[in-house]
Formats: sequence, structure tokens, C-alpha cells
Amino acid sequence: MGNDGPTKLPPPRRLPTLLFVMLGAALLFSALRPAQEGQQIEADVNAFHKLVESGSIETLTITGHMLVGETKSGEQFELRYPPDAIDSDFMRWLREKIPDATITVEAPSVWGQLLVMLVPWVLILGVIWFLLLRPARGGGPGGLMGGFAKSRHLSVAADESVDVTFGDVAGIEEAKEEVQEIVEFLKAPRSFSRLGGRVPRGVLLVGAPGCGKTLLAKAIAGEAKVPFLSVTGSDFVEMFVGVGASRVRNLFQEAKQSSPCIVFIDEIDAVGRKRGASFVGGGHDEREQTLNAILVEMDGFQSDDGVIVLAATNRADILDPALVRPGRFDREVHVPTPDMDGRREILRVHASRVKLGPDVDWRRIARGTPMFSGAELEALVNEAALIATLRKKDWIEQEDLEEARDKVRWGKARKSRTATEEERRLTAYHEAGHAIVQAMSEHADPIHKVSIIPRGPYGGATFSLPERDRTYFTRAYATAMLRVALGGRVAEQEFLSDISSGASSDIRQATELARRMVEEWGMDDEMGFVHYGQREGGPQWGSAVSPETARMVEGQVKKLIDEAGRAAREIIHSAPNRGRCEALAEALLEYETVTGDEVAAVLRGEGVDRPEPRAWPDRNDVIDGLTG
Repeated sequence: MGNDGPTKLPPPRRLPTLLFVMLGAALLFSALRPAQEGQQIEADVNAFHKLVESGSIETLTITGHMLVGETKSGEQFELRYPPDAIDSDFMRWLREKIPDATITVEAPSVWGQLLVMLVPWVLILGVIWFLLLRPARGGGPGGLMGGFAKSRHLSVAADESVDVTFGDVAGIEEAKEEVQEIVEFLKAPRSFSRLGGRVPRGVLLVGAPGCGKTLLAKAIAGEAKVPFLSVTGSDFVEMFVGVGASRVRNLFQEAKQSSPCIVFIDEIDAVGRKRGASFVGGGHDEREQTLNAILVEMDGFQSDDGVIVLAATNRADILDPALVRPGRFDREVHVPTPDMDGRREILRVHASRVKLGPDVDWRRIARGTPMFSGAELEALVNEAALIATLRKKDWIEQEDLEEARDKVRWGKARKSRTATEEERRLTAYHEAGHAIVQAMSEHADPIHKVSIIPRGPYGGATFSLPERDRTYFTRAYATAMLRVALGGRVAEQEFLSDISSGASSDIRQATELARRMVEEWGMDDEMGFVHYGQREGGPQWGSAVSPETARMVEGQVKKLIDEAGRAAREIIHSAPNRGRCEALAEALLEYETVTGDEVAAVLRGEGVDRPEPRAWPDRNDVIDGLTG
């Protein structure tokens, strides 16, 4: 889309590389040629000596080191003879062996010798110019490496338009409102200059993976109906020095020619890291050259050029300060994980493409998917459709969505895994301990279901159903979560008189939570309101505190965990809860999965009474039904 700009000489930093390539090619040529030609000359000289010794030569013409002649039988021959060997002794030897032959000596052509010497070097230099210099000087796409300097962006023209609008983006309403003015600017650029203001040149979209940053960028272009030039940060980095900077210039040149338009750089942290922070490379590091080119290009266009640069990253903390200063990426838009209402809207957007049953409760699914990203919610709906298909249903039901949620977050249920009765009993009491402690803790989340079906790396699980999304943790809630995490190990000790390695993930979770309570959240009275974690800008390895303070922190972490363990033991050891735990474990052994309502029934002393669960169809029957 347009010319590549005026012709530019290759940067000085490339000259040593080119000279090195030329020298290597010359040495390789000179190393191979004498070896190959020396073998052929030796063979020809031996054959010539045989002809001379036998007296078979009729005529012989000597021109420099070339010997051309004819045998008495009429055969022509031509060979290269070593120049140093053609002397008076050589001529005397010829006259003695072939006295009847006609021998002529001619002076060699100076131009011919010069041509023979120059042709190899001309070929070498021609190849180097064609492969390296010509593309570097803006010779277009010709040559083997000409495409390296071209930007590898995906371009969508205005007349084609992006088929994504704000209607396809749900759950991030604040982010959509924040970028709405960019859409208005792209539709009517001149209206924003009426009062002297300017629209941001660049907008940085920051959020966790899968939250919809790329989708939001496409929706901006789709709403404004402008060209959309998309590229990833890794596309700028190559093994050839200067290629990334050249691609940046090519990308922004095309953007100016296509204005108004949007340039979207995904995963910009691949080239936008803080300069000087890496262990390898210095001022000539390829990433730094590419970053410098981006900085220069973003300073090189004005607001009235109609070019808006969008970039996405989930590591805004490692970006170079010069990249995110005002005048380049003026605005930082956070794209968070959706809240409960946002998850419900995202699920409805994806559910518009599938068939749903009458019992689907999106609010319940949204409650049971805290911290799910938009990508995970899309995967949930897709997995539910696959599960319903395998179960030979006409539509997706609530149980399919809940099974899909568990599969996306914790892995597929391993119902085929054979476990001994002892293992099943241990898992049942372990999960029953978690459930009883969670149900009896005032500040813990409500129980959704308890299962001893292995799923992913876990032998069983107790699933929660939060009433709301938590933006922060209170000390009461964190303490309750510590008790719940240790409830499984306490139940093993209480009912089985032994412990297992199944509590390893619970212990790790409790330790990490207690450590954050002490080091980051100031929830320990003895350590006070002091941050003991890693200091910003501090050392990358090791602790930021003294050894004495580190020992105090470890002591308080252990104290919190010990107190939570004693509280969990008191809950399970009490007379009514001990019987409830045994009843819940027996229900898990019989049904494998117990719902939150059934756990509540066990706490009331009613037990679990339900019909036999519907069996899954045999896998071979499902495949036969789908293919037949």
C-alpha cells in the first residue's frame, strides 16, 4: 500500500556484518576452488605425460598455462598445466619425447587472465548485494531476504471492515466507555480540534490473559469502520539486526497512508521492556533498537494524522517509562476479569450460538465462576455443548454447564481411574472434613457441591458458590479460609488415625495465604502494619528483610496456621459435627458427588436420600450414534 519511502543507505552498524560475510564467502571460495581444481589438473597432467611418453602427440600449442593439442589419431585435448612447471627443462623434455611434433608457444592474453581473476569476485559481490544490500537500500521485495524488512502485520481495509462491534464485547462496560471517545475521533477527527484538545495518540490495554483486550481493539475498529492493522510484539524481533526497526517504520508508514486507522500491537511487552534491564545485550540489542524505532515513530505523527495506536499487555509493570509517558501511550485502560453481572452477560453472548434447555440458570453459573476470564467462559459454553452432544441431548442443560465449568477450571473427571476402597474412604473423609469446617465457619463461602471423583491432579474437591465477588479479603474471611484448607488433614487424623499426601495442595494454599496475611496485608498483630515482601526496585533474588525479621515472619506464619488447625480440629471433634462428618463421608462413598443442599440436609440430621444418578452413556455407543 504505497511506496517504501526514499532510498536510504544501510546504517553504519551493518557494514561490519557485510564485510564479515564478504570475507567469509571469499575464504570459502578460495578454500574450495584449489582443492577441486587441483585434483582435476593432476589427473589431466598424468594423462598428458602418458601421451608424451608414448609419442602420440601430433601438434601442441602452449599459451600461458593452457596446453592445446591433437594426437596422431586425430583426438583433440586441452588441459591446464601448472605455470611454474613450464620452463626450459619442460621444453627440452618435450623435444626429446616428441621430436616429430609441431610445438608452438604463444604469449597469453592479459585481458583473459584479468577476466579469469575478476569473475569469481564479481559473482561473490553480486550475490551479497542481491541478498543484503539491495533490500537494505529499499530495493523492494526482490531478493531472498527482501521480505524480512517488511512488517508482518494483518491489515483489514476499511471497505472490508472488522466484523466485531461493542455488542460482541460484554462484561467490561467501564473499559468500553473509556475507549468510546476514540471511536468518535476516528469517525470525525476534526470535531475534536474545535476547542484545542487532542485525542490520545496511544492507548494501552492492560489486563490478565483472556479478558478481552484484543476483542476490544477489534471492536473499536469495527465501530469506527476504519482500517485495522494488527501485529504482535514478537513479529518485530528477528535474528537479523535492524529488521525490527525496519518493520516498525514500514508499519507506521502504511498506517499514515491508510489514516484514519488503528494500529494494534498485541503483547507489546515482547519489545517494550525497560531498557538496560536484560542480562544480554546493550545499546545495540535488537529489542532496544525496535523499541527506539517505536518511540520515534509515535513522536513522528500528529493528532490530525488520524492514527491511533492500541497496544495490549498483561505486564505493564515491565514496560519502559518512555513508552508509557504522555504523548505516546497517553492512556492506560484496565480490562479486568468480569464481575458476577459481567460473567452473566458474557455467558449470554456466547450462549446465543448454542441451544439451551429451560432449566439453565445463568446467575447460578456466574456465581460459581469467580475469577473466570472471558476466554474461560467461552470455553465453558463450548465444553457444555460437547458434553450435551455426548449425552445425546437436544439442548444444553444446567448439569452440562456445571460439568463444563469443573472441567475448564480443574480438568476432566477421571471416572475410569480405579481406586481401592481404602483410597476412596480416605478421600471421602478428607473432603467431608473440608465441607463440615466450611459449613460451620460463619465467614466462609457457601458450599456448592462436594465430590470424590478425581479431576485433573486432584483426588476430590469441595466447590464453593460465593454470594458476591470479593475485591479484597478481610481477616475474618482469610482466617476462615485457613481453617477450611486444613479441615481435610484434620479429618484424616480424626477418623483414619493416619495422614496422607493428599493434603499437600491444601498445605501449600494455607501457607501462601498465611504468608500474605503477615507480609503484605498487615493482618498479624505482632508484626504490625509493615510490608515485609519484595520491595519495588529491590533485589531480584533473596529476601528484602534481615534474617532476624525473616525468622519472625516465618514464626508468625506458622502461628496462624497452627491456630487455624486447632480451630478446625475443635469444629470436627465436637459431638454433633463428628457424626455429620461421618454421614457426609458415607454419602460421598455412595453417590460420589453431593450437592450443597444435600450437605445442608446432612447438617440438619436428615441425611442424603435421592434416586440413583443417571448413568452416562457408554463411550462406544455415543461414537456409534454420532457416526451412524
